[in-house]
Amino acid sequence: MYTSKRFKIRKEEDVLPEIKDAALLFPAIRKIFLADGNALVLPTRRLLKILKTIGSAFPKAHRISVYALPKNIASKSNDELMSLREAGLKLLYIGIESGDDELLQLVYKGETFESTAKGLLSAKQAGMKLSVMILNGLGGLKYSDQHAINSAKILNIVQPEFASTLVLSFPFGVEQFKQRFGGTYFPMNLMDLIKEMEIFIENTNLNSTIFRSNHASNYLVLKGTLSKDKQKLLKEIRNALNNPSTTHFRQ
Repeated sequence: MYTSKRFKIRKEEDVLPEIKDAALLFPAIRKIFLADGNALVLPTRRLLKILKTIGSAFPKAHRISVYALPKNIASKSNDELMSLREAGLKLLYIGIESGDDELLQLVYKGETFESTAKGLLSAKQAGMKLSVMILNGLGGLKYSDQHAINSAKILNIVQPEFASTLVLSFPFGVEQFKQRFGGTYFPMNLMDLIKEMEIFIENTNLNSTIFRSNHASNYLVLKGTLSKDKQKLLKEIRNALNNPSTTHFRQ
């Protein structure tokens, strides 16, 4: 997503005045997201100063959220995470992408099943909520089953409050993506992607995770709470597999 952009930490003297200026324009804001790719890479001291400035400037704000990488979560102590939570950082968005170690290595994710679970469980222990994302189709046909099963496994361990799936896209072309797999990536058609979703949902064992596949990339919109709506979601998926001509798929 950010491979064409250079990551840079902005200066504190630029960020803090912007927060105060924004509060003059939008004083009633209740939810705030710290852009962009990974604000959690900031040292805790700096991040706390930003959160406290937001708390002062936006007294009605009840939730601050960020994108996060599991390794950056794990790099902070439990006390640090709890202090961030107490300062208003309540929700983390994490692109898990997959729970399969072989696939994570092939796409250069920089995480493993173990490191992902460790980071996310640390955040939960500190009282933060998690919204995690899985990439439908990430491994192509060859890795589809193991991708679906192991992605469900990691969600079962973490029990995130929110989970979603996005469909893999190729902003730089499918051929460039294939190079990472050394000739073992085979693109999936629509029915392949839906079948992978069936395997993924089938293997989940979640208590009360709000699940969505309504991102613009998803062909089949699914909404529910797992595991309460697990059978309903599986019924919708299987209906799409058995009756593709009468199923409403998005472009």
